[in-house]
Amino acid sequence: MVDLTFYRGKQVFVTGHTGFKGTWLCQILAEAGAKVTGYSLPAPTQPSLFELSGQENRITSVIGDIRDRENLAAVFEKAQPEVVLHLAAQPIVRTSYEDPVYTYETNVMGTVNLLECVRTAKTPVQSVLNVTTDKVYLNREWCWGYREDEPLDGYDPYSNSKSCSELVTHSYFNSFFKQMGIPVSTARAGTVIGGGDFARDRIVPDCVRAAMDHKPIIVRNPHSTRPYQHVLEPVMAYLMIAQRQAEHPELAGYYNVGPDDCDCVTTGELVNLFCQAWGEGASWENRAEKNAPHEANFLKLDCTKLKTTFRWQPRWHIQEAVGKTVEWTKVWAEHGNIPEIMNQQIQSYLEE
Repeated sequence: MVDLTFYRGKQVFVTGHTGFKGTWLCQILAEAGAKVTGYSLPAPTQPSLFELSGQENRITSVIGDIRDRENLAAVFEKAQPEVVLHLAAQPIVRTSYEDPVYTYETNVMGTVNLLECVRTAKTPVQSVLNVTTDKVYLNREWCWGYREDEPLDGYDPYSNSKSCSELVTHSYFNSFFKQMGIPVSTARAGTVIGGGDFARDRIVPDCVRAAMDHKPIIVRNPHSTRPYQHVLEPVMAYLMIAQRQAEHPELAGYYNVGPDDCDCVTTGELVNLFCQAWGEGASWENRAEKNAPHEANFLKLDCTKLKTTFRWQPRWHIQEAVGKTVEWTKVWAEHGNIPEIMNQQIQSYLEE
């Protein structure tokens, strides 16, 4: 597992730090004593986990567009990072259908811009991780998990743009970073859930909004299967990969980050678990859309490589992941202490 003492005093550059995953990542890094510089657009939702957790007072937060290479380069040069974690993205499938150009500009050229910063940095970077998605694979809707050597060819503009981001990263490594001795990996994570996700068109935030409004949860595709995992699973894996490849550069590569097979469940099963954890008043309705944009019905990852390389194992199965999400949400709903519940859940995860 990750050794968080590695990050104490380290200069860490995080793109997408105001997002859901980025905020959890910064919370862990700040608690570990890292010197974090975040570069991102403003928090993408209101309410915002970034604001609720008070990250702006704990890290150097720079609001900027990953597409603006000149500004990004100036911030990067000032930060002089030792570790780079790239999370900035346009992450919503439906949004990618609405605005494909913006999606490709952000997810492809944003990656190019960041890797250029690494390539031209005056102080060599020790470790780089590009966070992509399980949707990068050519999805044949088969029943077994995709492995890292399967073809990359995401269907929709979001998934395809992240496939392109992978290819850009591979090219930069082979063309530049291998000779420079800079270890670079990509991490392809499954669907995440957890406290503080307020995004639109994601099933758990939809569940939360409906339950709090005392309305039925509307489910548009209850039979689609996804590898759901709590946000701390991939975030800890990202930190582990970045740490271990800095110490052992030969470990750099491409890694799937997903749950065990038992946690690959249908949307309907996930919503049932949410309703059970929420308690009285939570219910759902099946309202499949006839002309909905295409999304994969079945998707699963084979995470053998991550498990064998790093002796990594998921810690929270789907029922506990949903329970932790509901626990966090009820603290927020009662105007409780958000940094405290985040730290409690982080500590609980590390002690498993």
